[in-house]
Amino acid sequence: MPLADQVTDLPEEFIDSKATGPYQPLEWWKAFADPVLDQIVEAVLASNFDLEQAVARVDQARARARIANATMLPLVQPAAGINDFEMPTNAGIGAQLDELGLGPELTQSFGLTLPDRLGLTMYSFGAEFSYELDFWGRNRNDARAANAARLASESDYLMVRIGVLSETVRTYLEIVDLREQRRLAGEIIEILRDRESFTESRYDRGLSDSSGLYAARRNLRDAQARLPRVEAMLANAEGRLWVLLGGYSADLAGVLPDSLSNSAALEPVPPGIPAGLLVQRPDVSAARQRMEAARFTVGARRADLLPSLSLSGSIGLQSPDSSEWFDPDQWFHNLSLNLLGPAFQGKRLRNNVAMAEARLKEAAAAYGHSVITAVSEVETSLAGLQASSRRHQLLASFLEEAQAETTLQEQRYVSGVGNYGDLLEATQYQLGAQSVLAAAQRELGYARLALHRALGGAWTADEREASGQNNTAPTSASPVFAATNE
Repeated sequence: MPLADQVTDLPEEFIDSKATGPYQPLEWWKAFADPVLDQIVEAVLASNFDLEQAVARVDQARARARIANATMLPLVQPAAGINDFEMPTNAGIGAQLDELGLGPELTQSFGLTLPDRLGLTMYSFGAEFSYELDFWGRNRNDARAANAARLASESDYLMVRIGVLSETVRTYLEIVDLREQRRLAGEIIEILRDRESFTESRYDRGLSDSSGLYAARRNLRDAQARLPRVEAMLANAEGRLWVLLGGYSADLAGVLPDSLSNSAALEPVPPGIPAGLLVQRPDVSAARQRMEAARFTVGARRADLLPSLSLSGSIGLQSPDSSEWFDPDQWFHNLSLNLLGPAFQGKRLRNNVAMAEARLKEAAAAYGHSVITAVSEVETSLAGLQASSRRHQLLASFLEEAQAETTLQEQRYVSGVGNYGDLLEATQYQLGAQSVLAAAQRELGYARLALHRALGGAWTADEREASGQNNTAPTSASPVFAATNE
């Protein structure tokens, strides 16, 4: 069984998947429900240099496809010329006539005098044409291969697009988390300063030993040492976002406000996702089209082994006087039929066939690998999203407990029952829980992003698709696919 046929049978559904229906990819990043993120994505789509390069590659593939399609049409070329001929009478044919005894002596006997030089100016205007009769489908298969390569290039554009958008979303989530971590780190440092002062006061009064004071100071120094690392990571993430935006820090300041929200309120994933969604993955589509292109190329190279039949000719007019161009008597035409078959070429044509067949096997293996990888990535992403959701829920409940403990210690301190140290400790635990939950929210966003990327988009039917609106491929003027092609 050919490898290409083995990989076309996808599983009917993923693990724990039961949902069915008309699924279409959407502007999937809007599932994060973040207006700032939406604004950044739109800016990236308008100015990212990787997308511009991908659009240029699509334009090249389309041009190659048009060139290949043109080989199936007749070639017609207009031709115009002026042929000015002049030579001595006693040279060329005049000399040959003289050798035959038909020279000046004979012409003078009849009262004819030849000039010293012969000259003639001939004007011509017409058209030359040629056409190869594609009996064996060589040109058709070359054109089909070029068209399949064009479709693969368009899928490559989509792959670059979803890669750029995924990196944009991931970097944005990282910036949101790092800014929150920086804010919480500052608050934790202030709490630890208060704890150091409180512990030092107790130590001076003999209510605490030196180990407690040293532990308070060590915790403060550790927190202070972590803050520069967070700031360096934040600068790195913002720098990567500059590159994605195709600009500099000033451009980032215009679209990224100082205050960002870190929300884990994401739309729920359906109870099941059908495996048919893999057809929207750009890498799977590109691999499929490249396999088709390789298959058509094999047909074209096999056709090279057979004779080719071509027509060629010209039509036009020729006259020594341009005023006679429209005289029907001055029109001329010629037509030739050529049959050319391969004879001895050192097995070049057969080796071309063998190379094309090897490339088809390679493309089929690449397609199979892309399908298997896609299925694995989706199932892994689904499992990762479920695990991240459970972890986020557990940490959220832990934060609620920490907040309740802080509230209790604050009430005890205000009422005079509790001490200030217990309140500081509870507040520190609460800030730590907030920091851990913020990191879990980022990981949950990463897991959701991984699922979107694994599916090549989203999983909800587009209302615009239901209304019958069509979508077009990218152009150099507008390097963005329509929403249903995200």
